[in-house]
Amino acid sequence: MTALPSKPQRSLVSIATIVAVGSLISKFAGLLRETAIAAQFGAGAEVDAYNYAYLIPGFLFILLGGINGPFHSSIISVLAKRPKEEAAQLVETINTLVGGLLLLLAALMIVFADPIITIVAPGAPSEVHAIAVEQFRIMAPMGVLSGLIGIGFGTLNASDQYWLPSISPLLSSITVIIGAVFFADQFGPVVLAWGTLAGGFLQWFAQIPAAWKAGMGTPRLRFTFNHPGVRELYKIMGPATLSSGMLFFSLYISITFASRLPVGAASALRFAQLLFLMPLGVISNVILVPYMPIFAKLAAPENWTELKDRVRQSLVLTSITMMPIGALMSALALPIVRLIYERGKFDQEASSLVASLLLVYGIGMFFYLGRDVLVRVFYGLGDGQTPLKMTMLSLGLNALFCFTFTEFFGARGLAMATVSVNIISMSVLMGVLNHRLGGLPWRGILTPILGLAVSSIGTGFIAWFIAQGFERIVPTDGFWTHVGEMVVAGSLAGLLFIVFIWQLKLPEMKLLTDRIMSKLKRQK
Repeated sequence: MTALPSKPQRSLVSIATIVAVGSLISKFAGLLRETAIAAQFGAGAEVDAYNYAYLIPGFLFILLGGINGPFHSSIISVLAKRPKEEAAQLVETINTLVGGLLLLLAALMIVFADPIITIVAPGAPSEVHAIAVEQFRIMAPMGVLSGLIGIGFGTLNASDQYWLPSISPLLSSITVIIGAVFFADQFGPVVLAWGTLAGGFLQWFAQIPAAWKAGMGTPRLRFTFNHPGVRELYKIMGPATLSSGMLFFSLYISITFASRLPVGAASALRFAQLLFLMPLGVISNVILVPYMPIFAKLAAPENWTELKDRVRQSLVLTSITMMPIGALMSALALPIVRLIYERGKFDQEASSLVASLLLVYGIGMFFYLGRDVLVRVFYGLGDGQTPLKMTMLSLGLNALFCFTFTEFFGARGLAMATVSVNIISMSVLMGVLNHRLGGLPWRGILTPILGLAVSSIGTGFIAWFIAQGFERIVPTDGFWTHVGEMVVAGSLAGLLFIVFIWQLKLPEMKLLTDRIMSKLKRQK
């Protein structure tokens, strides 16, 4: 019998390219979605309510239905090791079981929508609470769709199909954009909930023909719950879902504190997070996808010398990419926000609030991705307990920091709490890893990172000064003015950053340059 998949496997580079391109398109569509929401509703009660209502359905969608989520990863690991002829029966059985359980959960969400929103956003005004309850009930079926989509993504990847899972979030963004642009004036903020639900349905529906054609099952009920593959899935899905589920509590803590702030804080948090997560998400795929199998292959003690070098290399690459992007994002936060969002009901006051959060997030971009790199090292070593314990500690720190920082800094305190937790998490993981591997090459890690940090800080200040000068020379306000400001300030500061870091003579820069030149030569 032949295990899945039966056709030749794509190379790691090919898979990473497909995922990166698909993710980039989907994230750009997500940016357009948020721009449409901002223009139609601004940063006010309607979007606050949507954020509260979307917390649980959206979390389920990310947790269960997302790529690299527990359902996606579990399905791949099981199907890849079992005969192809078992695939359809196994997928249909797990769809039946998971779909039934999540259908019950969705029904409970509809019935108890009011108290659930009270728990999610205890400080929300009554008007915002009422809108959130209505939207929550509409989006409750997302719980069912999330599980089916996650299983579908894993099924398609197991049959060597990567494009559809990577691009399918585009469908959800399109439906929300249509609702916000064409139906908001007639039906109000409820179109956000209906658009989100319609997008989730389309994502699931689009998977059916592809899975059917690949012989990976159809949307039918099957009750062979004693199948060995189903039992194997139980063992993997349970712990993986529990570990990933810790993210919900972190999101819940931020949203709860946002609900106690003036109206618009939750909306600003949403808009700022999207801007900093867009480049972060793309670059994280580029770095994490290739290095994860490398870390795993070097897990044996006799390979730890090379593993330490790879850890150093991945962290320096993270610095080269994240530090200058974060510096430019912080320095140009206001023109970025004004360019992307400021139209319609999204006014200058909203831009200033979102920009203040984006500035803080930009400062912490390196630590966000650096922490994720170290987590993958622990996974490669076969240690899932250390990252889980760090996540539990981070939850307590996040609550403490949110409480403390929002008292003094308002909405900006939410971003400050996230950045502070990531800095502490990365530092603790570095310390544990240093002990585990018998010492890290600290000089080789810290020297280039500190040099890159200084160069990035200088780049940020230069970009800010150029932007200020541009605004004095071109005082008119408008879309193209902001484009010109960002292009001029970002390009000049970016070129200076390259000059700065070239003096450091980092081998990682030569590695990046050689890869780029190699690709350019192949295209000639």
